[in-house]
Amino acid sequence: MALFNVRVYGILLDSQKRILVSDEFIRGNYFTKFPGGGLEFGEGTRDCLKREFKEETNLDVTIGDHIYTTDFFQISAFNNVDQIISIYYFAYAAEPIPLATKTALFDFQPHQVADPKGESEVFRWIAWKDLKEESVSLPIDKVVVKMLKEGKIPIKVRSIH
Repeated sequence: MALFNVRVYGILLDSQKRILVSDEFIRGNYFTKFPGGGLEFGEGTRDCLKREFKEETNLDVTIGDHIYTTDFFQISAFNNVDQIISIYYFAYAAEPIPLATKTALFDFQPHQVADPKGESEVFRWIAWKDLKEESVSLPIDKVVVKMLKEGKIPIKVRSIH
């Protein structure tokens, strides 16, 4: 039976105009995506994104404007019977952002990727000038990057005090 899988992601920019991404090792594969995750039953999309940021980064974020919702058919990369619906928002955190980040792509410790059935994630900042569609792995994320870079979505950098 085919299912809909609703995912909610945040575009977090810091005061240096860098965008936060998550480098992930999932079941033997490597992905770079925006922070976020799956909507749980009974949860609103903004509440989902706040929860996901807290779980993944330990950051309390404020959810800003809606950016994009998938408007094309996309099959799940992990389950070929699920259709993915992704919803993107701007997310804001207090500055400075107290988050351990890496500087190199897929900079995992050996134990983090030792189990081919395991999952791990590390975070990394990408400078706005260096952001391109190839910076992210998932097809819907690529659409969002293209829209951001083409100026179809106004970028708002702010900090919450």
